[in-house]
This record gives sequence, C-alpha cells and structure tokens, in this order.
Amino acid sequence: MRTIMNISMPETLAKEVDQAVKEGNFASKSEFIRDLLREWKNQQLLRDIAQSRKEIAQGKGKVLRSLKDLR
Repeated sequence: MRTIMNISMPETLAKEVDQAVKEGNFASKSEFIRDLLREWKNQQLLRDIAQSRKEIAQGKGKVLRSLKDLR
C-alpha cells in the first residue's frame, strides 16, 4: 500500500528534480525521492556499523553465541 505525501521545496531544488527525471535518471519525481530515502537509510546503517566497530574496538562489544543472546 502506498501513502501520498506532499512536500515543499525551494524552486531551485524542484527544478533539479525535474531535470534529473527529464534526463532519464529517474522514472518519476516519486522515484527520485524514494531513491534519496533508500540512500539515507543506507547511510544510517553504515553509521550504525561504524559505531558498533568503534565500541568493539573499545572492548564494549558483546559476543553472541546464538540468536537468544540478542535479547
């Protein structure tokens, strides 16, 4: 199921979105925004991984021996 969202942005950004779609980089404005959100989520995951690595390097990590250890 999809939800409709209305967003506002400066005209200059809207023109950039239109141009990216016109050039064929994205099928639609919606696809442009979905791609940005996927990239944002990927960056969040990378930050979380980097934080976990930092904690492990500091000796704060926990060794999981089974899925039960996740609790």
